[in-house]
Amino acid sequence: MSGYVEQQGIDAIPEEQRYGKSSGLFFVWAGTTTNIFTLTYGAMLIIVFQLSFFQAFAAILVGNLLAYPLLGLTSLQGPRTGTTSITISRASFGFAGAQVNAFLSWLMLIGFEAGGLILIYYAASGFLGGVGITTGKIAGIILILLLGAIQALLPFFGHRLLMAAQKYATGIFVVLFIALAFAIIPQTRVGASTAHFSIFSFISAVSLVMVSGGLSYAPSGANFSRYLPGASSSRGVFGWATLGGLLPYVLLQTLGAALATITVSGDVDVTNPLALPSVLPKAFVLPFYLLVVVGLMIQNSTNLYSSSLNLQTAGINARRWLIVLTDSLIAIIITIIAVQQEGFYDLLNIFLSSLSIWLAPWVAINLVDYALRRGSYRLSDFITTKGASATFNIGGCASLFIGMVAAYLFSNSGRFVGPITALLSPENTAFAPDLSVIAGALTAAILYIITNGKQIRTTQNA
Repeated sequence: MSGYVEQQGIDAIPEEQRYGKSSGLFFVWAGTTTNIFTLTYGAMLIIVFQLSFFQAFAAILVGNLLAYPLLGLTSLQGPRTGTTSITISRASFGFAGAQVNAFLSWLMLIGFEAGGLILIYYAASGFLGGVGITTGKIAGIILILLLGAIQALLPFFGHRLLMAAQKYATGIFVVLFIALAFAIIPQTRVGASTAHFSIFSFISAVSLVMVSGGLSYAPSGANFSRYLPGASSSRGVFGWATLGGLLPYVLLQTLGAALATITVSGDVDVTNPLALPSVLPKAFVLPFYLLVVVGLMIQNSTNLYSSSLNLQTAGINARRWLIVLTDSLIAIIITIIAVQQEGFYDLLNIFLSSLSIWLAPWVAINLVDYALRRGSYRLSDFITTKGASATFNIGGCASLFIGMVAAYLFSNSGRFVGPITALLSPENTAFAPDLSVIAGALTAAILYIITNGKQIRTTQNA
């Protein structure tokens, strides 16, 4: 089996084992982002932030044009180093500091995997119900176990199979979502909204678009580009990775925003990904459930692959494929608990919202470090436990921590409001802008330049 299962972990990929073209990154990220969650985020811009369709469309463009180039930039690091994004961050935070970040990233991805598997289960149950098969408690647990095992297959076998599957999945998803668009668009009323423009709501909407898409995927950029030959075109790597996420997100979020303009009964929540069948012709309902299942399976495959690598960086000395199976088992356990306890999914969302405060400062430091080094790393410093980055980089860790504090102070996730951003809307803090991304990123980037910039430039010029 070892001939079919990827044996490579976080250690640098030798040049003779590199393969592929940068255009393959388009399909990785297109396959990952073409799913029902993307549609839902677009609907939320109108339902939650009370934007008009055209205001929502502007937020979609701005947010994605800001976020997905970040994924393109972190993808550049893969061919240069041959290793993963979080492993590369040892240069910024030290070996021990990167372990903490790897664990945080692993937690975030486990949350996404569990959230995805919960929806996969409900969609699969809806499909089975549509063909006359009911799932009781025991049958439901068996179904979750089966779905959890299936979602682990691609990341279990590894990079090569995952890349191939994403390419074919992208084509299938495009056809199905075009059919879905034809079913939805005739019912939309994109010009009917009379919403007044609120700059605070617009800023919060842009923040949601960024965090739900390119910003969340940026810490995984190098994970999928590291097998590319070292001589791969930087323009090609950046462009294909960026477009792979950007195009599906803009198109599907726009479709989701249009979906939110459809007049539905009061008990239908269009921000719920599984409420869509209520506005679909009956012939589309079962294919829709299949689309949800397969689309989220592909997304979870990407997350499982990255989370297994992150846990290795966190210090777990185990085979990558074994960690994949363990991660999938954890997602299965969370899903079994979630479908039996009311409110658990809301708690999971709160957890993910709070953890996202880590994203913007981490990405900012990662990219500033890459720019200061001009993309040139001394691999021995972060592949081994010896050398300049063997413990904590105090400046990097302090920059990250203070950046996270700044992100919290300026945040409005809908579940908690930071004390500083609350001052901007004292009469109703729910309408305060979410400035966490820009506050966290700018604070962390500036502090990192101050604490590490001179030392890095001196080292690079030596």
